[in-house]
Amino acid sequence: MRVLGIDYGDARVGIAISDLLGITAQGLETIYHKADDRIVLKRLEEIISEYEVDTIAIGMPLHMDGNISERAECTNKFIHKLNCKFPKVKVVPIDERLTTVAAHKTMNFLDINKNKKRSIVDTISAVYILEIFLNRKKNEEKSSLEN
Repeated sequence: MRVLGIDYGDARVGIAISDLLGITAQGLETIYHKADDRIVLKRLEEIISEYEVDTIAIGMPLHMDGNISERAECTNKFIHKLNCKFPKVKVVPIDERLTTVAAHKTMNFLDINKNKKRSIVDTISAVYILEIFLNRKKNEEKSSLEN
């Protein structure tokens, strides 16, 4: 089973997928939805089925002080939709503070064209969100083995 990483936004949703062993994260795509979650949910249904996803790690955009942002409230509503549409898939919110900043730094380092950045920043952010989840899971497994 695989894990899906999601960077949920107003107009675009970045998607990343883990490998079968849950070790690495790869960018999959950006879904353009023009504030219509039905488009996102339909595409996610296809992805979840194709990749046999059992867990979704979704970025939670908190303020830098850790408080819930307006954007986080929208993400919580989307999480509710995910839970209703995919009741067998575990949905885990992940603190995504600074993932977009990290994505922009990565693109600058790779000297990616300014026009192309907008189309891939969300996918790169989804990769970072998924990596946070996978690393946390790996550390929890390591801790349980040590105890």
